[in-house]
Order: sequence, then structure tokens, then C-alpha cells
Amino acid sequence: MTEITNIPNELPAAVQRFVLHWGDLGGQWGVNRSVAQIHALLYLSERPLTAEEIADTLRLARSNVSNSIKELLGWKLIRRVPLMGDRRDHFEAETDIWDMVTRIAQGRKEREIDPAAAALRACMEEARADTRISPVAMKRLADMLDFVETISRWYEQMLGVPKSKLVMLIKMGSRVVAFLAPGKKKDTGAED
Repeated sequence: MTEITNIPNELPAAVQRFVLHWGDLGGQWGVNRSVAQIHALLYLSERPLTAEEIADTLRLARSNVSNSIKELLGWKLIRRVPLMGDRRDHFEAETDIWDMVTRIAQGRKEREIDPAAAALRACMEEARADTRISPVAMKRLADMLDFVETISRWYEQMLGVPKSKLVMLIKMGSRVVAFLAPGKKKDTGAED
């Protein structure tokens, strides 16, 4: 990989494309574009970078970089690394894809799934105490809560699965269904 320098527009074309694309994807996922671009730059960098180098390379305001770094540190997607003889903070990204995805999933769960489950539980408590709630509304609330709690439990269980087994499981894709429904033929669905 070509080393990323601190000179603006000196990034290799593929690195520029990745940084820009990751920034666009971040926006689609509800992440600030600058945060995603900084993450992409650090992910591809062969060495830790200072905030100044990041700001110069991406042509971002230093304050924007500082706030984005705080967010990435909060997600545990980057870390500070000390360098001998340099008092400035340097940053590097988590480069293990599985660790990175796990941290993102954990953050999303904490920010989205957990509050949704708490809100649904509160709604269910209110609904149980209100005789005006129809059985249909009550069932739909219960179904939604059950779904969210099932997803949450599944996520917690998956955290305990060794990475190698998880990779194998994901690569199996829809073939997992064959283990869940033994005795069925793949093509016809007929019993053996």
C-alpha cells in the first residue's frame, strides 16, 4: 500500500475514492461525512496520523477533525498512539474488520436497539393499564417488542461465538437452513 502523506491531493486515486465513498456511505448510515472520511483515511494509513495531518490531507477544519476524532474514539474505531519524541496525539484505526464491525454493531445496538426496546417496554406497560387499547394494538406492540428483544438476544449470543465459527456461519449463507430443516431436499422441498 502507498503511504498516505500529509500533503493535500497527494493521496493515490484509489485511496481518494475509498475515502470519498466511505464518507458518502457514512452519510447514508447516519454518520457525519467527515467522521466517516477520517475513519477511512486512518484505516488505509500505514502509520498513525496527527489531527493536523488529517485536517491537511482531507482539507477539513481543525475543529471538525477534533470533534470527529472524539466521535471515532467514542465508537472505539480509532485509538491514540504515542510516538517516541513527539508530544502530539497520533491516531490509528482498528484494522481488524471483524473487531471493527463488532464495535459498530455494538454502538448501533446501544444507540438504536436498546432505546427502542426500552420505549416499547414502556408502551406495553402503559397499554396494559389502559382499557381503551384494542387487542390488535396490544398484539402489535407485543410482536414488535418480541422482535426487538429477539434481535437483541441474538446479537448478545453472537458476541460469544468465536470469530472463526462466525465467519464459517456467514459464509454458509442460506445453506444453514439445511441444518435447521433436515430431511428436506434442496431443490424440491420434498421430504426424504
